[in-house]
Amino acid sequence: MPEKKEKGRILFVYRGVSPFIIRDLNILKGHFKVKSLSLRTYRRNPFIIFKLIRGALWADVVLSWFVSTNAFLIVLFSKIFRKKSIIVAGGGGVANVPEIGYGELSNPIYALRAKFVLENADEILPFSKFAAEQVLNITKKACINVIPLACDTERFKPGREKKENIVLTVCQVKEGNIARKGLRTFLESARLLPKIKFILIGPHKDNSIDYLRKISPSNVEFTGYVSEKELIRWYQRAKVYCQLSYQEGFGVAVIEAMACECVPVVSLKAVVLRETVNDCGFYVPYGDVKATREAIRIALSVSADSRPKTRKRVKELFSIKKREKQLWESISRVVSMRM
Repeated sequence: MPEKKEKGRILFVYRGVSPFIIRDLNILKGHFKVKSLSLRTYRRNPFIIFKLIRGALWADVVLSWFVSTNAFLIVLFSKIFRKKSIIVAGGGGVANVPEIGYGELSNPIYALRAKFVLENADEILPFSKFAAEQVLNITKKACINVIPLACDTERFKPGREKKENIVLTVCQVKEGNIARKGLRTFLESARLLPKIKFILIGPHKDNSIDYLRKISPSNVEFTGYVSEKELIRWYQRAKVYCQLSYQEGFGVAVIEAMACECVPVVSLKAVVLRETVNDCGFYVPYGDVKATREAIRIALSVSADSRPKTRKRVKELFSIKKREKQLWESISRVVSMRM
């Protein structure tokens, strides 16, 4: 990769402030001329659409995180103004899981929108092979280049202290995540392991926290929102990380925990976790409390000498340098099409 910035102007459009999105923004700023635009408030501020138009006119390439209304407008404007467009795809924007109320494709209008975006963008960047399969289920016409998400292993790393008998899971605490993230199974497994501390980390987005507290045993702690520094400290203390989900787009928290040498216990139902975990953890049927309890018990007993295997996998497959190189190659190719 070149040390100086490449030719090409990139408009980076996103919603939310997830660390992995901001990391991509910073990566691109190191290689291209970049302007960023958050459309989180476009429904309350329709004039922000004019900022999008102005940004698209300035840019050579417009990149959008997720298949959404943002992406639809970006691809539409890119076509009108003869610009190039790139869409990072995965998660709810390409999912349809009505049994747990997850995914936008259950709405016919959103499904048509997604099809337009995926067929007309110049490049689609799914962040997992599973996400790529979801894209291909919508249309076979998409130009796909899979680039996995990354973990900063310089920050997410083992601590100096000995690990404790702590089991973690990390997610936003909200009604839609109770089934999708397997939170009942997590709490019921805690009840079967009363001497082990279980920690659910994540901001409380609605009053579902009241329900979860009501059904949880005394060995469960709900931390609410924690800073990245606090999160890393929890990963460093814990022996086991659980991702008992019905479906995931990638599993960022899983690789963060693995980078800190937590042993993962994950759901077989969330197919994408086989890409991240591979043979570094334990798999359980979704919702099977007894199997989950047993897997956690075994994972807690994994020797300290075996734990570095999880970190090694993250460093080899999900490093920031690897994602940076792949993003640079993909976007440079699209930029050159514009020049």
